[in-house]
Parts: sequence; structure tokens; C-alpha cells
Amino acid sequence: MNFELSSDRVSETPQVDETSLLVIILDTNPGQRILRENPHILTQCTDSIIAFANAHLMQKAQNKLAIMACHSRISEFVFPGPGKPLDIRQVDGQYEVLASDSSPTYTESLLAGAIAMALCYIARILRTRIPGSKINSRILAVTGSGDSASQYMNYMNVFFTAQKQGVVIDVCALDQHLSLLQQGCDITNGLYLRIPQIQGLLQYLLWVFLPEPPIRKKLVLPPPVKVDYRAACFCHRELIDVGYVCSVCLSIFCKFSPICTTCHTVFKIPGPLTVKSKKKKIKL
Repeated sequence: MNFELSSDRVSETPQVDETSLLVIILDTNPGQRILRENPHILTQCTDSIIAFANAHLMQKAQNKLAIMACHSRISEFVFPGPGKPLDIRQVDGQYEVLASDSSPTYTESLLAGAIAMALCYIARILRTRIPGSKINSRILAVTGSGDSASQYMNYMNVFFTAQKQGVVIDVCALDQHLSLLQQGCDITNGLYLRIPQIQGLLQYLLWVFLPEPPIRKKLVLPPPVKVDYRAACFCHRELIDVGYVCSVCLSIFCKFSPICTTCHTVFKIPGPLTVKSKKKKIKL
């Protein structure tokens, strides 16, 4: 018996297996103001992060997770730990110095280095993925530190690298307003939120940061705030509104200098403008 297939039948397209990769960076620097006033807040933040990470893994069996701890001296992966198959790379002493600082007077959190390590980890996962699968990767930074203008170039490098790789950067500020990290969220189409109360950290994480970026457009989220796009000068590492820019290397300075301290380009100092004297008309 012959069977004829209807030509109007719609061909089924194979579904693409999508996986969500989330890298959480927790700032554990004891120099943060909220930790100096109440050290027990770190335990509360850790519990909220663990509950949020479990909720991410429960959404889909294929979801992946990595957790990093950021300090003033070093940034390390907490999960997966050393020896796990998802470890970022073998420790051979080549690049470990990039994520640590041996200076005893350095008190700022190495958040830019932690984001760079997270991008390297995401790039490694993308290289080893199954052909035909799709991975939506994003980074969530939870920090209570203030703005670090001395790491301005490091921040800009990781922000534009994440934009090129298609990685979304989200920031949850626990204490102060962070203009540099807010710029990174705006560049990578991420979310920036400064929570009003530490006690509601888990509620804000589940409400704002648990949904993936494609789903956020359909949800009612906090309205975005105005982005502060001030740049940091290369001489004093301070945020400025108006400054001088080198035409060769695009370095920013708050005061005029005849020699660029970055690329050592010598600029010609313009002399004073000569005012031409007006000719007096002779009255006849």
C-alpha cells in the first residue's frame, strides 16, 4: 500500500540546546565599609549567593555555574574547585600573577582581574562545547567596594572584551554607587542595581538577576539610572569632566602637559595669539 505525504506539512526544525553559563564574582575584601562595620554581613551575602546559585542550576539541567572570590591580593575560583574537570586552566605560574598583587599597601579589590579571569573561563567553556549547542554566558559581580579609578584601563579592557565576546556583565552594588561598573553594564547590555538594604539581597538577586537577558525585556524591572560616563585621568587616576586627550595614544590628562607620559609624544606649545592692530582711518 502506498502512502502519500501532504505537501502542506511543515518540516520540523531541530531545536537548539541552549545552556546558560553564569559566573558569580563575590567581593570578599575586608576593606569594604559594610564589612568593617559588620563582619557578619559577609556570611549573609554568602548564604544569599549560594541560594541564588542553586536557583540558577534548578532552572535547567544543562545550566552551568562558576563562583569566584575577589580579594585585595588575589582572585580565585571557589566553584568548581581545584582538580575539578571544569577548572579554568592548569596552574603553571605563567598568568597567576595577573590576578594577584603582592603590594602590602594595596587595599582595592581586584575586581577587574576577576572579570578578566571569568572571561577566560567562559572562552574555554565555549571552545569545548558540543557542536550545535548554544551557551548564553553572563557575569554577575556582587561588591560593596567603591569606585577604583586606578583600574580604569583594566575595566575598559574587560568591558570591551566582554562586548566583543557577547558576554553580559551584571553588577549588584551593596554599598556605594559604582560609575565605572555602571559603564560596563551599559556597554555589555547588562543590569546595574544598587540595593537599598542588605537584608533583601536574595530577593533582589532572584527578582532582577536570575532571569536571563532575553527574558528581561518581558519583565517589570527597576528603571535604569543615568550612566555616568566620566573618564579617569592617567596622571592622578581621578574621574574628571573636562580634560586633555593625547592625539596619538588617546591618554587622558586633567592638566596640559607638553610630553605625553604614556607614549612620550612631544607636542608643540602654541604661542600667544598676536592681535593685529587696526589701521586708523585718516579723516580728511
